[in-house]
Amino acid sequence: MDWTTDRLSKRLTFSPERTEAIYAVLAEIDAVKTAFRLTGKLPPQTISRLTQSVIVTSTGASNRIEGNRLTDDEVDALYRNLRIRKFRTRDEQEVAGYLEMLELILGSYADMKLSEALILQLHRDMLKYSGKDERQRGNYKFGPNRVEAKDQSGNVVGVIFDPTPPHLTPKEMRELVEWLGWAEANMFKHPLIRIGNFIFEYLAIHPFQDGNGRTSRLLTNLLLLRQGYLFTALASHERLIEERKADYYLALNRAQSSWKSDSEDIFPWLIYFLEIIKAQATKALELIQQDNVETLLSEKQLALWRWAQTRNAPEFSRKDAVEALKFPPRTVESIIKKLLDLKRLERIGEGRSTRYRVLS
Repeated sequence: MDWTTDRLSKRLTFSPERTEAIYAVLAEIDAVKTAFRLTGKLPPQTISRLTQSVIVTSTGASNRIEGNRLTDDEVDALYRNLRIRKFRTRDEQEVAGYLEMLELILGSYADMKLSEALILQLHRDMLKYSGKDERQRGNYKFGPNRVEAKDQSGNVVGVIFDPTPPHLTPKEMRELVEWLGWAEANMFKHPLIRIGNFIFEYLAIHPFQDGNGRTSRLLTNLLLLRQGYLFTALASHERLIEERKADYYLALNRAQSSWKSDSEDIFPWLIYFLEIIKAQATKALELIQQDNVETLLSEKQLALWRWAQTRNAPEFSRKDAVEALKFPPRTVESIIKKLLDLKRLERIGEGRSTRYRVLS
């Protein structure tokens, strides 16, 4: 099959203006990808802490997009007790499966080459605790499944899209996976354009009776990591989609309105997808810089910084620091200046009434 002339490829040709907009976002994302080499300086325990936070945050957000009611605190409590495997509600069943699959992807993505079998396995195992999904988990859909928009209570507020009928789903999924394999082997387009295109088509096919949105976000994590976008493990793209849920549905709706026509327009979805990844990359870099500040400090600087962070009072004076740490006044003054330059402290007031506050 000549994939260069297939509609999956042809729709990735854009006007000069749109191409410029797309590659402007890609340049920002790839700049963070390059800067992300700084993570090698992060202690393993810091990376582990941030990754565990992402697992909880991403799981909560991805499931709430579909109407789940569990808060991040409830997801975190469930994550800490996953071995118990006694889930009282459907919400807990759905969250438990997603937690396990996301943890698997973040830890083993290098060994998880995309295939139809892998997609079916992710869907099956994501829903393995959900009793209501026993018939459909790990199997392509057996009946029509409209894409519906839901509010925060899980109520349907509108029909967005009618996807691929069941009898054509296996064929279209096979072709989609084959297209991505060809595109990667031939370096067709930028990796993030390939991923965005794949996820859009996956959502348009809507291959499963239920769980398509959640599976698409697991696949997004997997594909990003396999293309070297390692900041995926430190910041949640699911949380960003949850925060921009209306824009998510709007972008999909606009792109899907021309799906399979002679003039497919994937741009609304693609630019939304790339903006989400850019925001994710920016957030990850901020987290790295916050944690890396300690690697830039001397022993005395670090002592004052940790003292300031653990104080009960939100503000302190130079005198407070001198008395608490027993450092010479000039040393304290020098350390405070360093922390101000690093934007770790904020100066409040002037002269003798000057005080300092830790910036979060």
